[in-house]
Amino acid sequence: MLSFISQNLATIIVLLVVVLVFGLVVFKLIKDKKAGKSSCSCGCGGCPMKDSCHSKNN
Repeated sequence: MLSFISQNLATIIVLLVVVLVFGLVVFKLIKDKKAGKSSCSCGCGGCPMKDSCHSKNN
């Protein structure tokens, strides 16, 4: 088992970094969604989906 880890250490490190970045992106998207922020950051004035993205109470 130790030889497997030592032979694939670079791959394991890259995998951990990718998983960490993916997790941070998902966390930020969830946080922004709860705060009512748009994910596209272009405003909702001309968006055809504006009524389904945001409730009328906001």
